[in-house]
Amino acid sequence: MATGGSAPTRSRRARLGPAFVTAALVFGPGSITTASSIGAQHAYQLVWVPVIATVLMLCFVDLSVRIGLTTDRGPVATVSRRYSRPVGVLVGIGSFLVTASFQAGNSVGTGAAATVLFGGNVAVFAALFTVLAIGFLWLPSFYRSLETLMVAIVVVMLVVFVVTAVLSRPDLGAVVAGLVPHLPEGSAAIVVGMAATTFSVVGALYQIQLVREKGWTAEHYREARRDAISGTIVLGVLSLVIMLAAAAVLHPEGIKVTSPATMAAILEPTIGGWASALFAVGLWAAAFSSLIGNSTIGGHMIAGALDVESGGLSSARVKVCITVVMVIGGVVAVVFGGIPVQLIVTAQAVTIFAVPLVGIVLVALARHADRGRLRLGAAQTVLACAGVAFLLVLALTYLGNLL
Repeated sequence: MATGGSAPTRSRRARLGPAFVTAALVFGPGSITTASSIGAQHAYQLVWVPVIATVLMLCFVDLSVRIGLTTDRGPVATVSRRYSRPVGVLVGIGSFLVTASFQAGNSVGTGAAATVLFGGNVAVFAALFTVLAIGFLWLPSFYRSLETLMVAIVVVMLVVFVVTAVLSRPDLGAVVAGLVPHLPEGSAAIVVGMAATTFSVVGALYQIQLVREKGWTAEHYREARRDAISGTIVLGVLSLVIMLAAAAVLHPEGIKVTSPATMAAILEPTIGGWASALFAVGLWAAAFSSLIGNSTIGGHMIAGALDVESGGLSSARVKVCITVVMVIGGVVAVVFGGIPVQLIVTAQAVTIFAVPLVGIVLVALARHADRGRLRLGAAQTVLACAGVAFLLVLALTYLGNLL
C-alpha cells in the first residue's frame, strides 16, 4: 500500500489507482473508433448505451473490489479454489482471448498516432512503442509505475476529449432525447461493440488483482469504492464525449470513420490545423495505456491458467507471459502495418460472447460467504444479474443479426 507523507495531495493520490488503471486499459483505440463510428452513423440516438454500460460497469467493478479485498490469491486462483480448477482455467483462457484480440490494434494505434504527429511509418512506431512497453513492464516497481502512468494518461485523455466535445457544440436537446433506449435499424452490432468498450467484465475481473497490488484489505473498502466510482465514471465520460463530438461534427457531414486520421475531422472545423495533433495526443494516450494494460490482463490471466500467477505483477513468470502478449501484438501490427476499423469493431463485438461466464462467476464469488461483511447485498445482486442478462441479450441480438 502507498505510504509516506501526510500532505493532502499525497493522501488523495494514495486513494486513487486501481480503477483508473482499469479505465486506461479498457479505453483504447477500439473504444475511440467505436464511439466515433456510432456518433457518425446514428448521431445522438444511442447516447443511452454508454450511460447504461457505465452503470453496469460500476456494479461489476465494485463487486470485483469486494472479492479482491477478501482474497489472498490472484483472479484465476480465486475462481479455481471456489469452483474447481477447470472453471478457473476456462475463465483465464477466455479472458486472455478477449484481451489478445485487441492487442495488435493497440500497437497499431500508437503507431498511427505517432505518424500523425511526426510522420513516418506506422509499423516502425508500433514496434518502437511495443519495445518501450516491454521495458516499462520489467521495471522493478512495475505496479507503482503503472498506476502513476495510467492516472496521468487518463487525465490527459479526459482533457483532450472533453475539449473536443465542448468545441463541437453538441445538440443538448438531442442528447437528452438519446437517453431513451431504442435500437435504430442496423445498429445492433455496433451497439454490442459500444457496450463492450465501457462495460468490460474482463477489465472488472482484473480489479481483483489490482486492489491486491495496491495493498488494500477489507478495511480499505471505502477508499477502494471511491476509486472504483471515480475511475469508472471517467471511463464512461470518455466514451460519451467522443460519441457526442462525432454526432455533432461527423454525422451532419455524412463522414464515415474509416481510420484514426478520419476521426481528427471531429476537431477540424473548430481548431483547424491543430485538430489532427490534438486528437493524435488523445489517440496515443489511449493506445499506449491499453498496449500496456491490456497485455497485463491477458498475460496475467494466461499465467493463472498455467498456474504460475503467484507473486502477482512482481513475478518474473507473470511478466514473461505479459511480454509474450505484447510481442504477439507488436508482430501482428508490424506485419500487417494496420488494422481495418471494421475489424476492430467486430473484434469488440465478438468478445461479448466470452464475458457472460466471467460475469456469472464474479456475481457468485461476490455473493459467497468468504466475502464476510463485504458480501454483495440483495439490491446490487439484482443489478449484477441484470448486467449478465444485458450481456446475454446483446450476444443473442448480435448473433441474430448475423444469421
